[in-house]
Amino acid sequence: MTILGISAFYHDSAAALIEDGRIVAAAQEERFTRKKHDPNFPANAIQHCLQYGGTTLNQLDAIVFYDKPLLKFERLLETYYTFAPKGISSFLMAIPVWLKEKLFLKRLIREELEKLGYDPKKKVKLLFPEHHLSHAASAFYPSAFERAAIMTVDGVGEWATASICLGEGKNISILKELRFPHSLGLLYSAFTYFLGFKVNSGEYKLMGLAPYGNPLSPDIDRYVKTIKEKLVDIKEDGSIWLNQAYFDYATGLRMVHEQKWADLFGFPKRNPEDELQAHHCNLGLAIQQVTEDIVIQMAKEARRLTNANNLVLAGGVALNCVANGKLQKSGVFDEIFIQPAAGDAGGALGAALAAYYIYFGNERVIDYERDAMRGSYLGPTFSDLDVELMARKYKAVYTHFDDFGVLSNDVARILADGNVVGWVQGRMEFGPRALGGRSILGDPRNAEMQKKLNLKIKYRESFRPFAPSVLAEDCADYFDYNGPSPYMLLVHPVVDKRRTALPANYDSFPLREKLYYQRSDLPSITHIDFSARIQTVHKDTNPRYYQLIDAFKQLTGYGVIVNTSFNVRGEPIVCTPDDAYRCFMRTEMDYLVVGNYVFDKKKQPEWQEKDNWKEEFVLD
Repeated sequence: MTILGISAFYHDSAAALIEDGRIVAAAQEERFTRKKHDPNFPANAIQHCLQYGGTTLNQLDAIVFYDKPLLKFERLLETYYTFAPKGISSFLMAIPVWLKEKLFLKRLIREELEKLGYDPKKKVKLLFPEHHLSHAASAFYPSAFERAAIMTVDGVGEWATASICLGEGKNISILKELRFPHSLGLLYSAFTYFLGFKVNSGEYKLMGLAPYGNPLSPDIDRYVKTIKEKLVDIKEDGSIWLNQAYFDYATGLRMVHEQKWADLFGFPKRNPEDELQAHHCNLGLAIQQVTEDIVIQMAKEARRLTNANNLVLAGGVALNCVANGKLQKSGVFDEIFIQPAAGDAGGALGAALAAYYIYFGNERVIDYERDAMRGSYLGPTFSDLDVELMARKYKAVYTHFDDFGVLSNDVARILADGNVVGWVQGRMEFGPRALGGRSILGDPRNAEMQKKLNLKIKYRESFRPFAPSVLAEDCADYFDYNGPSPYMLLVHPVVDKRRTALPANYDSFPLREKLYYQRSDLPSITHIDFSARIQTVHKDTNPRYYQLIDAFKQLTGYGVIVNTSFNVRGEPIVCTPDDAYRCFMRTEMDYLVVGNYVFDKKKQPEWQEKDNWKEEFVLD
C-alpha cells in the first residue's frame, strides 16, 4: 500500500511517501523553489517522492492532506464573531481569500494534482486527518515505542493548539486538547515578534538569544512575574489561558498590542536589525524559562493521563531543543523521541502514516532500533554526472577522489587547519536541521570559528550558536549526556572537565564580551551558558559523515566537529550540487566537498555575483 502525504498553503509545504508503512521519501518544497518556508502546493516535493518511490499519482492508494480546512474556516468565523466588532480589517482581508481559495481546498488540491498527471477518473482516495493528529502520527509511528504518551504543541491547527494523546500499537487516542486562542506556540511567537525576529522562522533565534540574559539580574524575576500575572495563566495540568487584551493575533494584523507590551516591560518593540541590548536578552531568557515550565507541566499531565514510560513530541514547539533537554533531564519519562521534522512539514508524513494505520487499519511492525526516520536522510540525492555537469557549467576546478577514506583524511586535515568546508553527501535531510548531508563544517577547537561562520559565511547575527556533531560513542566525553540525539533536537551542557573558569563578574559583561569569551576547549560549539545542541552521528545512518569525524579524531584527538546548515541567512538549505556551488562562491567558505569531488576556493574562476544573494533571499 502506497500513500502520499501533503502539507501546504500555510508555511513549510512538504510531501512524504510511505509504502507498507515504511518511509520512502520526504522533502520540503522550499528546497526546490529556493523560497524559505514556501507555503505553495509542493509540486516539486511530490515529484521527488513519486520518482524515488517508482510510482505515479494514479497508482497511489491514497493522498492525504495534513489538516481539515473546513474546521479551520469554522475557527476563523467563530473567532471573528466572538471578538466583533474588533478585527474588521483582518476579517475583510482574510475572508475573500478563504471564499476564493481555501474553502474549496479539495478542488484546489485535485487541480494541482492534475497538473502533475493525476487522472480524476482513477478516484484515488483524498483524506483529511486533523492537524494535531497528523503531528501525533508523525511522532508516534516512526518511534521505537509500542506504547507512548504523545504531546503535540504548536501555534494552532484547526482549533487545537496542543494535545495529549496515547499511542498503543497502531492506535492513537486523543485524551486532552488545548484550544485557540490559548496557545504556547503563539505565546512564544509573540515574544519572537516583540524582540524583533520573524514569526514562524525566528523562534529558534529567540531560543539562542535567551542564554545571553543575566540569570542574576532582578529583571528576570520581574519579567517572569509580569508574564505570569498579566499575559498567561498557567494551570496545574500545563494548560494555559492567554489574556487577549495584550494580544492581536486572533483578529488583528500583528502578534501583540505593541504599546501595551512596551508599558508592561519598559521598552518598545525591537526593530529587526536594531542592536540587541541587555533587556532584550533578559526578556528572552524569561519567556524561555516560562516555556520550559509549561512544557514540563504538560509532560507531567501526559504521564498522569497515560501512565506511559515513554514520550514522543511533535509540533513547532518541539523544535525548542533547550526545553527538550530540560524535559529529558526532568525524568518525567524514561525515554523521549522527537520527530525531526516537528513543524508543519512533518505533518505531511504524519498524515500519510495516520491514513495507513488508522484509516486503513494496518498493523504496526517495529523492526528497527532507534526510529524509522532513517537518520532523516529522505530527500533528493545526486550522481557523479550531476557534479561534473555543474562543474562544466561554472568552469569549476575540482579534485576527484576514488577512495573516500583518502578524501576523509584530506578533509579532516583541511578542517584542522582552520578552514570552513561545505559538505554535500547523499540524500538531503528532511526537517529544519542539516545533519551531515547538506552542512557547513568547521573545527570546534578554533576560537574564531563561530565569529567567522556567522559574519563571513552565514551573514547572520553574531550571537547565534553553532551545534556540534559528535561520534555517538564519544558523546559523554564532551557533554553531560550519554544517549542518542541524531536529529540535533536536544541541548545538554558541556562536561565540567572541558570548561574554562569564568571571571567573577562574567554575568555583568556586555553581550559582545560574553560572546567571544573562551568558555571551553571547544569554544565554537560551547554556548554562553555552557550548553550545546548535540547531534550524535551514527555509523549505520550516515557512514560517510561518521568516517569524516573519525578521521578528524585520529588527527586531532577530538571526535567532534562544528555543523551548521549549508545556506546563507534567508536561504533554504541547499539541495543540489548547483545550489551548493553558488552558495560556496558567494561566501567566504574555503572548500566545497560534493560526493567525492573537492573544490578549493583559491582555484575557482572569479565569481561575478558575490553579493547577489542579498537580493535573492529575504533576510529572516
